[in-house]
Amino acid sequence: MNRLKRFKRIRLHHEGTHALVLGFLLFAVIDLLFYLVFNTKIPFFGVTVVSLVVYGVMVNFFRCPIRVFGKSTEKVVVAPADGRIVVIEEVEENEYFHDKRIMVSIFMSLFNVHANWYPVDGTIKMMKHQNGKYMKAWLPKASMDNERSSVVIETPEGTEILVRQIAGAVARRIVTYAEEGEVCYIDEHLGFIKFGSRVDLFLPLDTKIYVGMGQSTVGNQTVIAKLS
Repeated sequence: MNRLKRFKRIRLHHEGTHALVLGFLLFAVIDLLFYLVFNTKIPFFGVTVVSLVVYGVMVNFFRCPIRVFGKSTEKVVVAPADGRIVVIEEVEENEYFHDKRIMVSIFMSLFNVHANWYPVDGTIKMMKHQNGKYMKAWLPKASMDNERSSVVIETPEGTEILVRQIAGAVARRIVTYAEEGEVCYIDEHLGFIKFGSRVDLFLPLDTKIYVGMGQSTVGNQTVIAKLS
C-alpha cells in the first residue's frame, strides 16, 4: 500500500469536530497574544511550539482509521478498541448475566485511537448507560464503579456477549451508538470514549481466548476469541 492510500485510510472522527475547532481557535488566540505582548520572539516561538505539540496530540487522539475486518466473522470476537490487554480472568458478572464469565479488558491510553467497534455480528439486546466515578480505568473496580455504558449483543448463533465502555480518570464523556433491537456488524462503530479509558468484554466460559496479558490490540482487526 503506497503512502497516498495509507493517508486516505485515516480520517478524523466527527466526535472531535468541536474540540478540534475550539482548540485551534484557543491556541491561535494565545499565540497571537504572546506575539503582541512580548517584544522578543523567544516567548512567542516557545508557546507556538507547545501549542502545536498539544494540538497534534489532540488530532492524533481523534483519528478514525477506516478498517475492514476482511475475514469470516462467524463465532469470532474482534477487538472493540485499540489498546493493551490488562485483564483476562474469570469473574462474576452481576449486571446482566448474573453468572461467571471470562472478562477481557482493553485499556486505551491517551495516544490510542478512541473509536470503538462492535466485537461481533448480532442483535442489540440491551443498552444501558450508568453514571459513576472517574477512577483510573485500569483499576479492577473501574468496571463497575466508573461511569459506563453496557451493550449486550446476541450473535446469529444465539450466544450473548456483553461489551462495556468505561470512563477513566480523564475521560468525561462516553458516546454509544447502539440501540436495542438494532442489528449490528463487525466493521461498524459502537461508539467513542474521550481522553483515556477502557473497554471490557464478558464472554462465555467455554470461549477460546486468542490474546495474552499485555498484548497490544488493533480495533476491528485483532481477533480476541472464538465462541464455542
